[in-house]
Amino acid sequence: MSADLQPYFPILIPLVVIQIILLITALLHLNKHPHVKIGNKNLWIFVIIFLNIIGPVLYFFIGRRYPLWTSSRLP
Repeated sequence: MSADLQPYFPILIPLVVIQIILLITALLHLNKHPHVKIGNKNLWIFVIIFLNIIGPVLYFFIGRRYPLWTSSRLP
C-alpha cells in the first residue's frame, strides 16, 4: 500500500503539515477571541475541523472579527 503512495509523499507531507498548522492556529484564535462575524463559535469549530484546509482559511477570511479599536489605538 505505501509503495503505491510513495511517489505522492513529497506532495502529501507538506499538505498535511499545512493542514495541521492551520487547524491549530484557527482553533486557538477562535478560542481566544469571543466574537465571530458570521455564525457562532460552534459552527466555526465544525467548519474548521471538518473542511480540512478550506475550513481554517474560510475562518480567517470570513469568520474572525476584530474590535473597532483596541487599547493601542485609544488616545
